[in-house]
Order: sequence, then structure tokens, then C-alpha cells
Amino acid sequence: MRKLLFMCMATAALMAAKAGIAQQAPAAPAAPGAPGGPSAQAGNPFPIAKLTAGVLWVEGGGGSSGVIIGEKGVIVVDVKMTQVDGNRLLDDISKATYKPITTVILTHSDLDHIGGLVAFPKPFTIIGTAKCKQEMEDAIAAHDPKAGTPASYPTQFVKGTREDLTIDGVKLELLAFGGGHTGGDLMVYLPEKKLVFAGDILTMTRTHPLIHAEKGGTSEGYIAMLKGLLSLDADIFVPGHGKEVVARPAVQKMLDDLVAERKQIKEMIAQGKSLQEIEAATGDPTQEEAHPTGRVPYFPPLAEVIYNEFTKGAKSAKAGAKKL
Repeated sequence: MRKLLFMCMATAALMAAKAGIAQQAPAAPAAPGAPGGPSAQAGNPFPIAKLTAGVLWVEGGGGSSGVIIGEKGVIVVDVKMTQVDGNRLLDDISKATYKPITTVILTHSDLDHIGGLVAFPKPFTIIGTAKCKQEMEDAIAAHDPKAGTPASYPTQFVKGTREDLTIDGVKLELLAFGGGHTGGDLMVYLPEKKLVFAGDILTMTRTHPLIHAEKGGTSEGYIAMLKGLLSLDADIFVPGHGKEVVARPAVQKMLDDLVAERKQIKEMIAQGKSLQEIEAATGDPTQEEAHPTGRVPYFPPLAEVIYNEFTKGAKSAKAGAKKL
């Protein structure tokens, strides 16, 4: 009887101990990016692919990210959209290397490529174009909900249209041939790897190029960026959005299609055709298709952007002529 009573008491004590453990608050997570530990608020890891020795591609969470492992540190190209996604990216990087992040390169100013920077442990250098920083500042001043924070501002600017750099033993070429997707586009070329991170100049989740005219992007600048891409001795073209790397023939087709559509629209405008007629002829999404009910923000279709470039440019030229 005593033995049975003792066993019942022991069982009750064990159950009470388990209940107490379950009610305890969980341990505080490690600081974001802390070496050897998970990042705060991190979810499941993103898909990560090895492109070549020392170069990784992390897809998802907004725009694609590149991870380049140098001799003593890590260079990251684009950093996802939110702090949570930035932490998830840090977790992915920590699984590949314990080297610290020393440099971040931003291909442009869209939030889905810069927002995750708030999760990154400082210090590090942020490289971008001066126009990229200006676009960020303008968005914050306008209280744009898609704006980043001053923490995302580039601290080092690309000089000219093509700048050669060696960062932590890695040879890079930073290319800014023209404002295509935005006014401050930048591509990152690794000549020794024959690989280029193209940012949203290569957006493979859309049927047509996306041009942010409100940020200074133009079809002419887009063409210049695509021509610049094709001038490189590269075999691997990494898109800003897309599930697979892009082959050279696909880049060439994108360029050919854009040049042909721009020419077609110019000719149709000269014939007095309306925007609706032009959209129907080019096969671009209409305004209604590009902006279904409830979708925010509205991104004008390519045909509309090119139409506005030609018609508004002509109107501005005529207005300027009258003043002379």
C-alpha cells in the first residue's frame, strides 16, 4: 500500500513539474545576426542555391538576394523586403559561413530589395547609385508607405556607368548603364565567375518589363541596361525576381521584344492611334488587367509607359518651343 501511495505521489510531482515548465516564458532569442545563433523573428529559411564557388542565390521574401563570400567577410546583393525577411536571410547566410557581412550592394530603391537592411548587424558599407539614394529620400519625404528608412541609404556611391572594385579579395564590376526599371539601377558583375546579378532589369515573373517612370525609369534606359548585360562575358544571369537563372538567349529576346515594341508604339502614335488601340495591338495588359480591384500599388503596363514617354515628351517640346 505504501509503495502504491509513493508511486502515485511521484507521478503527481512529475506531472506538476512538466506543467510548470510548460508555463515558463520561452528564452529570449539571440540578437539579429548574432554569430552562432538564430535571428530574432526568423521564419522558415528561403530557398538557397549555390551558383558557383563562394556565390549563393537566395530567392523569395521580395527580391532575390546574392551572397558573395570573400576572404574575411560577406558581400550581400539586395536584402529582402521586411525586417523579418532580413532576419531569415541572415539565418541562411549563417548556415553558409560565419564570416561577418561587410558590404551590402543595392541594385535599386524598391522596398522589396532594401527593407530587410534594418535587421543587419552594423557596421557595414552600403553601395548604390546616388539616384538610388535620392529616390529613397523622395519616398520618405512623400510619406510613401513603400518607402524604406534612412538606415537603407547608400553610404558609398558608384562612380560613372562602370566601376571596377575589389572587395575582400572579390573582383566586381558595378554597372549603371541607364535608368531602366528605376532611375538608379545597378547591376553587379563578377567577371571571374562569369556571373551577374541583374536586379529587376530581369524580372521573370512578368510578361513585360516593369518600368517605374515615377522614379525616372525609361524604356530607353532599360534598353541600355539590357545591351550592357549582353556585352558582358557572362554565363549566369541572376534575375531580381524568378525561380531560375536566366540564359543569354532569353536576355536577347527581352531586348529584341522591347526594341520592337518601342518602335511599334512610336509608329502607331504617329498614325494617331489611342492608348487603348496600342495596348490591344501590342498585347500588353490593359490598365484594368494591370490594376484589378483591390491591387495596390498600380503599376502602369509597359505600353502605357512608352506611350507617355513619346506623347508627354512631344507636348513638353512643343510647350518649350512656344516660349522661345
